[in-house]
Amino acid sequence: MISGGNTNVNLCEHSNHTFETATRNTFDISAIPVVKKLSHLPVIADPSHGAGRRDMVAPMARAAVAAGVDGLIIEVHCDPDHALSDGAQSMFPSQFDRLMAELRIIAPAIGRSICLEPVARRGWGS
Repeated sequence: MISGGNTNVNLCEHSNHTFETATRNTFDISAIPVVKKLSHLPVIADPSHGAGRRDMVAPMARAAVAAGVDGLIIEVHCDPDHALSDGAQSMFPSQFDRLMAELRIIAPAIGRSICLEPVARRGWGS
């Protein structure tokens, strides 16, 4: 893609399929610093798909930021238990807000920052 002229390329730690049964997938935090050392491309992490469980998204997101990730993909839904897909791994808006507050504390500890622009809520309830 890059040799064809597309410079808008990111690498993403999504998860690995393993024989582990406690989670849907295995999220490889150790891949983040390895890939960042080997590549000039931004590394994005997807903790929502990493385990497929809402209760694990925040801890994995915090770990990914601490490991140096450049961005996160986090699924959020105002009624995840009735979502058409991926509800089990979707955070409630209040959980996401709490996570972002936590990440704004973690990021500076490793010399990084978190975007401070408000997210368009598109109908999220409080």
